[in-house]
Amino acid sequence: MPKFIDTHPMEPFTAEELRKLQDAPPDEFGVTHHDILFSEEDNKIYCVLDAPDAEAVHKHHAAAGIACDWVREVKSTRS
Repeated sequence: MPKFIDTHPMEPFTAEELRKLQDAPPDEFGVTHHDILFSEEDNKIYCVLDAPDAEAVHKHHAAAGIACDWVREVKSTRS
């Protein structure tokens, strides 16, 4: 499955909510969280997601009421 990274504001999420989202099952768009990195100080989240395509990533965030600053497909050195 392709891997994507995106960024968006942390608000309205809390650190605890993000920890719960980390292990969420795939959503209706086929998106799962590989990792969620965040900075409360900078109000930024960096999501590393497994998703079928970039459109699914955008739909995943739109369903949560979030617009991404950007989305990029990336490769990983991990298998």
